[in-house]
Amino acid sequence: MVWHDEYSPYLLTIADLVSGIEKGFCGSNQSTNQSKEETMKPAENNPSNGITRRDALKLSGLALGGMAIGSTLIGPGPGDILAAEDCPPVDACNWRTIPLATERYTYYDRLPSYNPLDPNDPNTPLLPNEMRITFMGSCIPPVRRAQQMMSVFVEVGNAMGKPDQFVFDCGSGVCANYGAMGIGFGRMDKVFIAHLHGDHMSDLTHIYCFGPSADRKSPLYVWGPGPSNVDSPKGSGQYYDDGTKAFCENLRKAMRWHSESFSFQSTSYPDYTPPTRESWGLPVEPVPVGDDPPNDAYAMVPIELKWQNYGAEDGDNVAYDNKETGVRITHFPVIHCRQGSIGYKLEWNGLTMIYTSDTKPEIRSRDQAINGGKGVDVFIHEMVIPAEVWAFKNMGLTRPPLPDDLIYPTFLETVEGLKNIQNSSHTPQGAFGYLLSQINPRPRLTVATHFPVANDTVACALNSVQAHCPDIQQIGPQLTWSFDLMVLRVTREQIVQLRADVSDFGFSPVVRMPSDTMNPPKYHDVDGNPDPYAQINRDTEIKPQDEDGNCNYREDGY
Repeated sequence: MVWHDEYSPYLLTIADLVSGIEKGFCGSNQSTNQSKEETMKPAENNPSNGITRRDALKLSGLALGGMAIGSTLIGPGPGDILAAEDCPPVDACNWRTIPLATERYTYYDRLPSYNPLDPNDPNTPLLPNEMRITFMGSCIPPVRRAQQMMSVFVEVGNAMGKPDQFVFDCGSGVCANYGAMGIGFGRMDKVFIAHLHGDHMSDLTHIYCFGPSADRKSPLYVWGPGPSNVDSPKGSGQYYDDGTKAFCENLRKAMRWHSESFSFQSTSYPDYTPPTRESWGLPVEPVPVGDDPPNDAYAMVPIELKWQNYGAEDGDNVAYDNKETGVRITHFPVIHCRQGSIGYKLEWNGLTMIYTSDTKPEIRSRDQAINGGKGVDVFIHEMVIPAEVWAFKNMGLTRPPLPDDLIYPTFLETVEGLKNIQNSSHTPQGAFGYLLSQINPRPRLTVATHFPVANDTVACALNSVQAHCPDIQQIGPQLTWSFDLMVLRVTREQIVQLRADVSDFGFSPVVRMPSDTMNPPKYHDVDGNPDPYAQINRDTEIKPQDEDGNCNYREDGY
């Protein structure tokens, strides 16, 4: 591993992002000889220019580039809210019809490659004083081949004599990236779910089901918020049990056929000692759902958190406090779609990481990042593209349609629908910039995530952030956008951004069994050996040899 002391070779300006394209995507890159009105006015004979800001405001109520939207959402009361007319001006992004260029993201090409960990030696080169953060998924739905849904893997070194590791969210598709990085199921036993949307928890099914077949021979521990306590709908008197414990109970029931069918394999070992509420500093007793033994790999243990708590009283929001490894994880409420969404803060060895997951701009994330004036090392916060951009991208377009286009009414309807999603759930890029401007001291590194990265989308987003944070001129040591297999090596001295170089055709990581001695499987023969035939009827099987002893196929598989 090569450490890089200088960031300058890996900084990217807007112009760098749009290299290969005749002009920048963002209005701020246009010729200084043009006025803003001229810059934003679509040329009559150039259909590649987008609609003007004036048209967009008049026809759809939008402010392109996330201009006024975000600034009017942040803060606890009127005194903290900027009036729309007081917002800093942001030039609308000038979307161009060059799909091969706009559907690429070249920033990571500037980063030094990082080879995956040796699966036989997982804790090196993880340094004793290092916190390593790997983005196993980084996108928002709908699905995108280059980016899986959300998941962040955090490992800490041996500063306290023992490493520790955590999965924050596990949306669809991320297990392929975990496997490519050489991270086996045995290291994925502590999962922290921010909220129960499918793009944040759906690969929990894969982790739960196949972990016992590999090297997780101990329970799966799942942290997450308790019930939302939302009257559904208002006035109905109906309150769903929609918390993490109920989710785990029902997932365990739904996976019964799978778990039984694979239980001819050993799923526990005799010298495993389950953690206690005291040893892991848990807010509740770690009790499995269902009827699985507390030392078995098919035991699922929910750690349900009081999502309303944020540390107003000392210790009221502690999710995990392991004195042996030195890791302390707390939680705080965020605003996303329905009550019960939370963010997490991980503290270890003088380093602090915050992962807000999905949220509207709100004061808890801001205050957690200020951290009593101490600041944080890594602040991971979601950002979404503006509804107008979201709409034309999801419609397969390369720029917003013009009012004369036949598709324009459909476009406006799509924008309005996506504005509802944005307003209930997310932080648009302008609001992200405003939120960041309110955090003092600034995080050592801020990471925008849950964002569909491309040269054009990131260039436009950077333009919006700069309107609130003019000191941020480049993607680099202050602000970056996450992408799959982005690796951050965090120490007190520096934060190094890397990308993993893995094989798309690699196999699963090497299985490292936790013990030389395993307990007999649930389905075993009289000698305690695995019995793979215990649950099937073999009457119609074509056997390796026929009744006359002739070979039908080789029993060894060849």
